[in-house]
Amino acid sequence: MGAVRGPGGTARGTGPPPERAGAARDPGLQPERTRLAWRRTTLACTVAAVLAVRSALHEGLSAAGAVAGALGLVCWLGFLLVAHRRMTALTAPRPRALTPGVSAAAALCTAALALSGVAVVV
Repeated sequence: MGAVRGPGGTARGTGPPPERAGAARDPGLQPERTRLAWRRTTLACTVAAVLAVRSALHEGLSAAGAVAGALGLVCWLGFLLVAHRRMTALTAPRPRALTPGVSAAAALCTAALALSGVAVVV
């Protein structure tokens, strides 16, 4: 089956539409979707932290659980800081790319929060 040709003889869908060929970059809704994804992630981390604290208070807390909980709290606050800075940066018309250091900090905070959650539950 042959390619469907659009105006000008080019295959449809292979390039920018003719009316937008010289237009400036339009980010569309991508920054908003990314900002909403950061919000969902911070909400999920907050719910997990609250449930871990609730579980620890109802079942008693050992010394190792207290240390893990404190580490989890620090990591949760660190992740909230990184996420807030990223969400704020995404409000710009042309947001900067996420730097490797910030993405590594977010990943490390998330992993440490998960590990401390497991330590509190176990």
